[in-house]
Formats: sequence, structure tokens, C-alpha cells
Amino acid sequence: MIENVDHIAIVVEDLDSAENNYKKIFGIEPVWRGKHTDLGTSNVLFNFENTYLELLAANGAGIGADFVNNTISEKGEGLLGLVLGTKDIASFRDNIFKSGFLLSDISNGHGINEQNEKREWLYQFLPNELTRGIFSFVIQHKSVDLPFLNGDKSTVKKLEQVVINTNDVDGFINIYRDIYGIRLALDSFIEAWKKRILFFRLNKTTIEVIENKNDEDIAKDSLWGLAWGVQDIIEARKRLLSNNIKVSDIRPGVKEDTLVATISSHTNNVPTLLIEHTKKA
Repeated sequence: MIENVDHIAIVVEDLDSAENNYKKIFGIEPVWRGKHTDLGTSNVLFNFENTYLELLAANGAGIGADFVNNTISEKGEGLLGLVLGTKDIASFRDNIFKSGFLLSDISNGHGINEQNEKREWLYQFLPNELTRGIFSFVIQHKSVDLPFLNGDKSTVKKLEQVVINTNDVDGFINIYRDIYGIRLALDSFIEAWKKRILFFRLNKTTIEVIENKNDEDIAKDSLWGLAWGVQDIIEARKRLLSNNIKVSDIRPGVKEDTLVATISSHTNNVPTLLIEHTKKA
């Protein structure tokens, strides 16, 4: 079934500028700069312990370029999609069919980088009944894993949380736990917020789902923000400030034994948090 949050995609107008922003935020270099020639898009990839981040921009003509340009025209830069990973896309398809949903054919994808190296993958687009407003698909990589850069104690190590808003918590559980097979680690009502919150866990990432009830009849989900894990948040904050990035004071996190700080510039409109776990395993 679903084994990981394969990657998160952010859509940007100027790829070079966005790359520079995130080099400063993460404190590491990207591991891939490439093109999807058949789609009309270019991308930059930053790799972490448990996932990677894709910055995606239009660079020509094609269905991908049209999608990027339309998204930016309607919503501006920001979070574009949640890509879920599997090692067996055929079995995933079988399970979705058994759950009563129709699927398009599996597609082949590839990208070529500046060194003319090629990455290849299979991907499965999902029906609207499952994505519910989030651009999302399932991927199975055919190429070797991306390289990982260690950095230092101030650099970002992993993706801690993806935050999603929904107006239909129970329907979300039905999809992500019962159909995708992702572990539901927490289902709680936060009295102070008057909201129900879910934590799904896979590959050391939490998909945090926040209930936002409204009068819409249609179930709708939306990506909201990201939280990134660091080894030493004090050193990370110093590094960010030295790069003229706006970052809040450090404060205790909602979760016990955590410290957090909010980044408020250079994020290309993505709400962004840093987290340090102070109680080491």
C-alpha cells in the first residue's frame, strides 16, 4: 500500500529565486536540478532523511506548464501537491479497484538533470473522490534513491509534519487509514480550539489533519503548511537570521519536549515551522 510521503511539491514563478530561498532555509544544496521536457516544467529537489521537496516551475509549453501557470494565476505561489509513495503500484491499483473507485492507466514519467542524468518513475493519478481538492498522486520510483547531504546541526534534517485542513474528518479517515493503509496514530478533540485533530504517521512524518467545519456539502481537503525538523533550533535560528530570513523567537511546541520557531519570509507563501525534539531517543 502506501509506504511514505514520497515528496511535497511547491509551485513557484521563478525557480532560481525559490531555490535560493530554500537553500537559505534548509542550509543545504539541492541534489537535483532538472526538466520534464514533455511537460514544459523545470524542478529543483532537496532531499531529507524521510522525503524530498520539489520546487516546480513552468519553463515552456506543455500540460505541466499550463497546470503550473493556471495554479499560480488562481492561487499564487505555494503548496501544490502531496505525493504518496509505494513499492508496488499494481497492488495499490488492485486495492483501489476493490474499494469501488475507478482509475486511469498508470503513466510513465521521467526527468533529466543538468548532467543529462535520467530519473524514471511510474505514477497513478487519483480520482477526485480520493483527492478531495488536494493535487495528489501515487508514485513508484524506478531509479535509485536521491543522494542525501548531511549538513550540520543547524540544517534541516527531515519533514516533521504536513498540515492539512478538512471539513470532513471521518471521510478523511476512511480514505487515508482504511483505503491507503496509513496508520492513524491520534484522533483527538482539542477543547481549546473546538476542533478535532488527526495524526497519521508514516516514514517518520506526521500528516496532521485539522477539522474546519463549514457549510459546504462537498468534502474538501487542502494543504496548509509544513514543519521541518532540526537538531539544534538555536543554531538553526542563528543561521536563518544571518541570511536575513525572518524567524520568530523560539517557544515551547504544542507537543511535549519540543521547541519551535516560525519562519515568515523566503517561503514562497508556505506556512513554515521549525521543530527540535529536546528529549532525544
